[in-house]
Amino acid sequence: MDVDIGNALASEVAQGVSDASLERLDERVYRAHERIEAAVEDREFGYASLALPEDADPAALHEAIESVDAFAGGTGPGPAAVLTVGIGGSALGAETVTTALGLRGHHTLDNVDPVHVRRLLDELPLDETLVNVVSRSGTTAETLANFLVVREAMEDAGVDWSERTVVTTGESGPLRDLADEHDLPTCPVPEGVPGRYSALSAVGLLPAAALGGDVERVLRGGAAGHAALEPSLFECPAYAYAAVAYALEARGATTNVMMPYAEALEPFAEWFAQLWAESLGKDGLGQTPVRALGATDQHSQLQLYRAGRRDKFVTLVRPRDRDDLAVPETDLEELSYLGGGSLGELLDAEFEATEASLAAAGRPNVRLEVDRLDAEGVGRLLYGMEAACVLYGELLGVETFTQPAVEWGKRAARGLLGGGDFEEAREVAEKAVRRIE
Repeated sequence: MDVDIGNALASEVAQGVSDASLERLDERVYRAHERIEAAVEDREFGYASLALPEDADPAALHEAIESVDAFAGGTGPGPAAVLTVGIGGSALGAETVTTALGLRGHHTLDNVDPVHVRRLLDELPLDETLVNVVSRSGTTAETLANFLVVREAMEDAGVDWSERTVVTTGESGPLRDLADEHDLPTCPVPEGVPGRYSALSAVGLLPAAALGGDVERVLRGGAAGHAALEPSLFECPAYAYAAVAYALEARGATTNVMMPYAEALEPFAEWFAQLWAESLGKDGLGQTPVRALGATDQHSQLQLYRAGRRDKFVTLVRPRDRDDLAVPETDLEELSYLGGGSLGELLDAEFEATEASLAAAGRPNVRLEVDRLDAEGVGRLLYGMEAACVLYGELLGVETFTQPAVEWGKRAARGLLGGGDFEEAREVAEKAVRRIE
């Protein structure tokens, strides 16, 4: 992974960062890096996330998958599908990894929309599906409700759910109790790691492993990202990205548009949005992440980014090397410039045109590239963005690894459903109403 910050500099765009500012900021990066590395070494809460490539145990992951009764022993076919039942960090990392690796057959239930849940369960071959239920606490309302629905659907279809389920959870809680009662294979949620930082653990890697992905190489890519951390933004792509994003926020760029130019990275933009929002949105600070997809959203959003409010910077992401598809020759003169080329060439041209268009309008943007979307490249990309977010939090001075606003909403919802007496639920009941009909 490398980062090109040229179009975020003051020499290129009015809102950009000067070389002198970067030099001053680099002194703070050095101190923050020292703090981060010491905290990672001690496996402090949150910082333990950056040790996952070394701490994760892929052998235990494979053992859990192989002990799922319906697919045990490796003598028959593995699952045709994997259904992850989770929400937020319990689902987004897994979806990001499987999609980026091009693995087919992974589905997620990360919402409680009844129409979507019913439609998905009707479409899945339940007798060939591995159910991957994920919740650290084992009390997440949305996850448990969906899991109960999945269990019933399997029973109605004559499928023994207990022979097709693996549980990823903490050391105690309702899911742990369920796993013990039914002797279900389990994977641990890593200690000291918030869900949004858990992609390089069983939380994010189990579906990929079950579908034949090389999770060992994903972890090697993450480990390479850790080894690449240097105490200077001028020597470390992840820190360069974080420092420039931080400096641009101070200059009014309070929105960060994550715009990958690869369909396989569309879930990555969603994963990034949670990482950035939940980690940094505190004390009236933090950038608002926006998800976009190149080249699709050049035709739906670029007008705003180039000519709207000057409160944004755009992160353009792409793999340098990818499989390609030729565009046939045509006898239409107006389309002759396309014939004989390829879709990859067109996509790269769109990428560079967007980058240049933004710079020409004085809008800061950063280019982020990986060599290829293979297992190591995916691991390196995820680790780099996690490290960037941790450094940004250090520079911003916020509690990067907490999410009090999210917890408020969870307590309110649980109280409204009769799951306990929570003050937050009472506040919801006191909402002012002025209905216009």
